[in-house]
Amino acid sequence: MLIGIHPVISPELLDALFRMGHGDEIVLADAFFPGDTFNSRVIRADGIRIPVLLEGILKLINLDYAVPHPVSMMDAIPGDALDPAVETSYRAVIDRLWPGTPATERIERFAFYERAKKAYAVVMSGETVKYGNIILKKGVIPV
Repeated sequence: MLIGIHPVISPELLDALFRMGHGDEIVLADAFFPGDTFNSRVIRADGIRIPVLLEGILKLINLDYAVPHPVSMMDAIPGDALDPAVETSYRAVIDRLWPGTPATERIERFAFYERAKKAYAVVMSGETVKYGNIILKKGVIPV
């Protein structure tokens, strides 16, 4: 165990966060996301909810302040509805650790899959809420 690193951060996740460069993206996927279909670097975080993962991750990296939307989430398909409490729970962590982060961008389902293909890694969480997937864009360390 390392001092100061949240226990939900596995060695594999820590390595991915370290190796990511600014502008790289990481997908925190819900338990139903087809991670292995879209990315060859899949990190397991079974049983861990996304707000807890955000708590650990966002203490180790910062979000990209040079882009309009460093945080993106999957949008609902036509005829379906989002539960606003999902984004609210994610934003509570994001806004506490990185205040001033721009509003969360919503991305159509298949466009989200395309972003997942290009992401540095996909973290398969234990999140079970509908439309619980989120993409974080890593930034440079502010000086």
